[in-house]
Amino acid sequence: MTVDNHQQDRLRPLALLALGRNGADIECLVREVRRQARRSGRSIGWADLETALRAGQEAMSGDLRKRAAIHEAGHALVYTVTGVAEVQSASIGLNGIGMVTTIANAELPQTETWLMSSLACVLAGRAAELLVFKEALAGAGGADDSDLAQATHMALAAETGLGFCEHQPLIYHPTTIAAHQLSVDRELADRVNLRLERAEAVARSILEKHRRALAEIAAALEDVGILSGDEIRRIVRQTGGMGATPGAAPKLRDRDS
Repeated sequence: MTVDNHQQDRLRPLALLALGRNGADIECLVREVRRQARRSGRSIGWADLETALRAGQEAMSGDLRKRAAIHEAGHALVYTVTGVAEVQSASIGLNGIGMVTTIANAELPQTETWLMSSLACVLAGRAAELLVFKEALAGAGGADDSDLAQATHMALAAETGLGFCEHQPLIYHPTTIAAHQLSVDRELADRVNLRLERAEAVARSILEKHRRALAEIAAALEDVGILSGDEIRRIVRQTGGMGATPGAAPKLRDRDS
């Protein structure tokens, strides 16, 4: 079945509203919408599906939508430029939620360079907010699955379990012990924080270099709510952002004293 541009435009908000639901959820919702349409003596329409999908969900304010678009555009852009993962989609939706879905690049060797690029990608949403708005929302943190939580876990692993640190690199610390050490070991916390700061600086450097792509991805997201990975890569190519070495990020051997 082919889908023309008009149908594609109508499907975008529905695809966005359906994020997080499984096939059974959608099947049940469609059956109920059809039942209600039959009772009204008419055929099911796009508006019926959108109304059902929106039920109980709060729309973003204009300001939050703009900020969420910049945040998710930052993630999508840095993933695309570094090649750490292939972006499948980027979206902003209801209840203040946005997301970028990716497939990891399995061909990249998992070196410290790869780790720092991965960290830059995770911190890129917050870095984009700081670049554009000069401040970041609390949404980058605040939960165990947040950007800051994920980045801290990765940086801690680099320092305690992956052999990427300069201080006793051969000692492996189990995850639970390492997490406890982070709260009581000031030197470890300083090393983890330094790694995070440098990764965020990598993200900011990429975003500054490709600011036009960031703006265009964010504007499209703000307008339609959801973009495919192909659409994002097209914007990056058209603005001259493709061609970077996959996983490229500075290595951290020249640490500050």
